[in-house]
Amino acid sequence: MKLQRTTLVFAASALILGGGVYFYESQVASKQRATQQAQKQIFGFEEEQIQSLTIEKGKKTLKFERMKDQKKSWRMMQPKKVSASGGTVVFLLDLLATGKSDRAFTISPSQRQNYGLDNPLARIKFQLNNQETHELILGKPNFNNQLIYALKDPSSQPNQKLEVLLVPNDFQDAVERKLSEWKQEKDTSQE
Repeated sequence: MKLQRTTLVFAASALILGGGVYFYESQVASKQRATQQAQKQIFGFEEEQIQSLTIEKGKKTLKFERMKDQKKSWRMMQPKKVSASGGTVVFLLDLLATGKSDRAFTISPSQRQNYGLDNPLARIKFQLNNQETHELILGKPNFNNQLIYALKDPSSQPNQKLEVLLVPNDFQDAVERKLSEWKQEKDTSQE
């Protein structure tokens, strides 16, 4: 008799625990994952929607425009009017369109210098085909150089606090290039 009662207690406990785990995984955890995924997206648009792009690094400014006749072709407008390297530009566009933030936190404007946002690594400004404009300011890397502090559309944020994002250091790789890497190797366009 004792063996049956113990077996029943173990079976009931297993069912209760299993049901609890199932409920948690199917209800609570899936909602948390969906919320986290939605919050991690930096911008919400397709790469093809970007029509112009400006990168400011210190005193250097690079401007690019999408060629109207060819969806995947880009032209550098500044500092020189030449065909742009498609791969280099598309790498940055892909990061802007699909990039995700690891996490975010708020700071006061007086704390910008702590994250390298007062004298940024780069400012990336771009315009979509619906005339909407966006900006991403890249600050300094975090403590282990895996992520970069960034501000998304800082002009739309209230003056009392700023939301700082931690974005992949791929953004740094995308903007820290020699001028020759932004140009198409052989310029076949008309100037």
